[in-house]
Amino acid sequence: MLNRKHYFIREHAGLMKLSDVYDILDPDTQAKIGEAREEISGLVKFLRLLIDKNLMPTTVAVYEGAAPANRKLLFSIRRGVALFKHKVEIKDADGLSLGYLQSKVFSLGIAFRVCTADGREVALVKGDWKGWNFRFLSGETELGVITKKWAGLGKELFTTADNYLIRIHGAPDPTLNLLLLAAGLAVDTVFKEKK
Repeated sequence: MLNRKHYFIREHAGLMKLSDVYDILDPDTQAKIGEAREEISGLVKFLRLLIDKNLMPTTVAVYEGAAPANRKLLFSIRRGVALFKHKVEIKDADGLSLGYLQSKVFSLGIAFRVCTADGREVALVKGDWKGWNFRFLSGETELGVITKKWAGLGKELFTTADNYLIRIHGAPDPTLNLLLLAAGLAVDTVFKEKK
């Protein structure tokens, strides 16, 4: 799954859902290639009824494979309690650090750094508050983009479910793809998702 140049992310719609599930699809065939599933405790689910979910901790596990019986954990992204500056850890299936995402406190729009486990910045993700246009940047070089896809009037008006495309430029690099896929999922699951 990490040798691809683009991923289509489709959030499951639902009213009053307390945790999120996202299908990861091949944009060309619409075949399911993976799944991102928010895995949180019952206490956190209960507290989400009272407190904005952006203030609560969350963990999103990313699995490869279409069927639940064949799924394999690739990595997880985890954010602890945060008020101003989010730090999101990226861990492999064994719990070892692969890197992290660090939000910028003072920036216009959404901006956060994508870093390896040793603290080396590999990309900056920049986007605007109102739209769903984000860019993965390394200096002045664009490594990829995230763009929102229209889901239809009913879904857009009555749910918070989002569909978006993560497109990575250049030759696929599994390590960089993993970090950029984690960053793309974090835009919705960690930085933009509301109650």
